[in-house]
Amino acid sequence: MKREFCIFIVLFLVFHIHAQLVYHDASNFPLLGRATESAGARYERFPDSLKNISRAPLWNLSRNSAGMAIRFRSNSTTIAAKWVALFNTHMNHMTDTGAKGLDLYCLQKNGDWHFVNSARPKGKINQATIIKNMHPEEREYMLYLPLYDGLISLSIGVDSLATISQPLMDYPIRKNPVVFYGTSILQGGCASRPGMAHTNIISRRLNRECINLGFSGNAFLDLEVAKVIAKVEASVFVLDFVPNASVVQMKERLETFYRIIRSKHPDTPIIFIEDPIFPHTFYDERVAKEVRRKNDTLKEIFNHLKKRNEKNIILISSKNMLGEDGEATIDGIHFTDLGMMRYADLVCPVVKKAIR
Repeated sequence: MKREFCIFIVLFLVFHIHAQLVYHDASNFPLLGRATESAGARYERFPDSLKNISRAPLWNLSRNSAGMAIRFRSNSTTIAAKWVALFNTHMNHMTDTGAKGLDLYCLQKNGDWHFVNSARPKGKINQATIIKNMHPEEREYMLYLPLYDGLISLSIGVDSLATISQPLMDYPIRKNPVVFYGTSILQGGCASRPGMAHTNIISRRLNRECINLGFSGNAFLDLEVAKVIAKVEASVFVLDFVPNASVVQMKERLETFYRIIRSKHPDTPIIFIEDPIFPHTFYDERVAKEVRRKNDTLKEIFNHLKKRNEKNIILISSKNMLGEDGEATIDGIHFTDLGMMRYADLVCPVVKKAIR
């Protein structure tokens, strides 16, 4: 009886020690989805040099970690996270999990990424167990970061007896990423969780790194953004700014914006995407007229480029982007997860074909 009790105590202590979590700074692991290595803070999207050059709203949005993800490997039975949000964002049309939460995915043997669970935030300072009770085997993980907030700090928790290390698999492929530029929708509004932003969906489908340069309400074709984009050795550039840019801004800036990128990448495919046909445009005549004007202007500029013998430019029509049931947005504009999936269904095959 005494021997059995001792064995029980040993097993209990081993289990207890194993169950304890040790947190590791996420800065020790690869960060995907950033256009530049010259950002002052790890989880920001612009280089420091733009701080006093960019418009204040644009600069603040660049501090959101949209599209970024941490890659790591572990044999832990539990994965947890601690993080401090930069702004503690809260909005009335987007979940807090999408805005300032985290999303964990696991790489399958066939190369696909499978959703594990999300880490739901409680405020500015957060701690969450994402998954537990797993068999202790080596797995490759990808942890998506907040879409509409930034991070002051992030650490990943694993069992005290487990290992956490650099990924062994080069997935998503980091060489020649796909760069997306656009609006609040592209930034991820209003995905329910970070992994459901359409750039992240496309990244998983292609198993290729995607860089999200979406700036909510501020995709005005700022030329300094074009210069950031042009510094990336991308496989494809996707320009999806029309929901924000006015007709005047497109006529004044679009060709210059395009030329900045094209001058550095003479052969790289550049994709332009029309303004979505939002559900409420079937009822709001003013908005419907504005969408038509913007899309007509984009087509005019695109055709002008084609006539000047510009190569490797593609225009994606938004006609079938959101389906015909009107169910793909949360507020008539910003996409639900369904809208994000439909966007990816439309755009991903075009990007895949364009990649060389």
